Amino acid sequence: MIQPTNRAVRASRLKFLLVVLVFAVPIIAAALLNLSGWQPTGKAYGEPILPQRNFEQERVRIQLADGKLWPWRDSSPRMTLIALAGPGCAIHCMQALTKMAAARITLSDNMTRLRLLYLGQPPADAATNGMENYWQLGTDVDGSLGIYRPSAPDSVSALLVESDGTALTLYPDGFDPSGLRKDLQKVIH
Repeated sequence: MIQPTNRAVRASRLKFLLVVLVFAVPIIAAALLNLSGWQPTGKAYGEPILPQRNFEQERVRIQLADGKLWPWRDSSPRMTLIALAGPGCAIHCMQALTKMAAARITLSDNMTRLRLLYLGQPPADAATNGMENYWQLGTDVDGSLGIYRPSAPDSVSALLVESDGTALTLYPDGFDPSGLRKDLQKVIH
């Protein structure tokens, strides 16, 4: 049997060590970045809900127009986009609601993975403009979501809620509907 030389043994150990380092360095770097508190940022158009809230666990009660309670957990995993109308939802509010419904439509085959929920006094012409074709109408029974509702007249804000009831993102009054559409396309695929 031929014995390897010391030089060959050292070379193979060095190669092995280099292979281990190739895999270990990124893991160590990620751990150090995480421990330092750094988190990657992406271009999101909404504001993160911090601290996170879970409406299912908090038992936030939304009563629908038909008297039933809104199920935060659905039969299939679907996110919910909640529109919270300010006082007197009129022209600007309806334009924003229309653009939010259009953002759902642009999801194409995945549009069924997003539910639309409108909370507040429906606009006077809600029945004639087809709003009920896209939006479930409801009321925040205990006012639990009042902190997200805009106070300006003819305005609307939106909340994006995960399928388990966790609130992810707030789109405050005056948000960019095209930014909302881009965010939806990222999270619903």
